[in-house]
Amino acid sequence: MRVLILWLLVVGAWAEPPGRVIDYSPAESGLYIGSPSIVILQSGDYMASHDFFGPKSGEHELATSVVFASSDRGENWRKVATLNGLFWAGLFVHRDAVYIMGTDKHHGRIVIRRSKDNGRTWTEAKDGTSGLLTSRAEYHTAPTPVIEHDGRLWRAFEDASGGTKWGMRYLAMVLSAAVDSDLLDAKSWTFSETVTRNPEWLDGRFNAWLEGNAVVTPEKQIVNILRVDVTGCPEKAAILAVSTDGKKQAFDAERDIVDFPDGAKKFTIRYDAESQAYWTLATAVPKEFQSAAKPASIRNTLVLMRSKNLRDWEIRATLLQHADVKAHGFQYPDWQFDGPDIIAAVRTAYDDAKGGAHNAHDANYLTFHRFAGFRTLR
Repeated sequence: MRVLILWLLVVGAWAEPPGRVIDYSPAESGLYIGSPSIVILQSGDYMASHDFFGPKSGEHELATSVVFASSDRGENWRKVATLNGLFWAGLFVHRDAVYIMGTDKHHGRIVIRRSKDNGRTWTEAKDGTSGLLTSRAEYHTAPTPVIEHDGRLWRAFEDASGGTKWGMRYLAMVLSAAVDSDLLDAKSWTFSETVTRNPEWLDGRFNAWLEGNAVVTPEKQIVNILRVDVTGCPEKAAILAVSTDGKKQAFDAERDIVDFPDGAKKFTIRYDAESQAYWTLATAVPKEFQSAAKPASIRNTLVLMRSKNLRDWEIRATLLQHADVKAHGFQYPDWQFDGPDIIAAVRTAYDDAKGGAHNAHDANYLTFHRFAGFRTLR
C-alpha cells in the first residue's frame, strides 16, 4: 500500500491527507466517518474512536462505533473494538477506567459504556443499572468534554423531542453525576431542565443550537456553550449558565450570544492552567471563503483559538487548510493537551484513490495530528 501511495504521489493522481491516518472509509462504501474522539490513557497510550453515518451505516436503527489505540504517541494505530448500538459518542477517562458516552443510534437513547482493559472489552448498556441512562429515545449530542468540577462530572446533551426539523428540535440540557458514583447507573445522573431556542434571536437568523460543551468559567461556574446555526458570518456561540445542583439553566439572548469563529460547527473547549486560558480547535471560515453558503457548510480551514473569558476569542494560528471547500474538510476535531502539545483526532474529507470524499461533510478519513508548542503558535 505504501508503494502504491508513493507512486500516486509521483504521478500527481492524489495526495494523502495531512497527519496520520487512523481509519479510512471510501465514499463508495456509503459509510462516512463521524464523531471523532480522543483521550490519553493512564498508561500514556492514546485511544481514539469514531462512528459511521451515511446510507449504508444503519445509524437510524443500530449505529456502530469503532475504537483504536496507539502505543507510540500516535504514529501507528490499531483497531481494538467495534461497538454496536453507539453513536455520537465521546471517550473520557475517570478513575481507573475509560468510558464512552453517547446515544445508541441517531436520535436515540443516552448510553454510557466502560472498559477496564484499555478498550479491548466494554460493558453492554442493557438496562438502567448497566449504562442505559434513558428509557425513551430522541436525544442528540457530539463528542464534547466530560469535565470534573465541585465533586461532580458534567456533560452536555440535547433533548431532540422538540419537533421533527433538524436543529430546530434541539433543547439544550446538561447531565451531571457525583464523581464517586456508579456512572453506569441511571439513578446516579441528574438531568437539567431543557431550554428551547427562540427563532427570533439574532433578528431571525438563529436557526438552532446544538453540541454543547460543559465548561468551568473563570468565576468557577459551570456553563453550557453551544454551537449556533446561523445563516451568515460572523459565526456565533451561546452560553447558558448552569446551577450548582445541575438542575437549572439560565440564558439571556442579549448578553449570552457571542462571536465565535467556529460557532456553526462542532467544537471542543478545554482550559489550560499554564496559560490560564481556554483553547479550541476551530473550523473557521476565513474571509476569502465566505460566500452565500451557510458557514456550517464551509469546513476547509482548521485554526487554533484562545480566550481568557469564554466570550472574546482570538485566532492564534491556521493549522490545516485546503483551497477547495466542496470536497475537503477538517471538522469535528476532538483533542487533548499533551504537555506542550495538542493532540487531535479530526474528521477529514480529502483526496483518495477512489475519487475523494463524497463531499466536505461526508468524511472519508479519521486523521491524527500533533500541534507542537501550541501556546506559542501564531
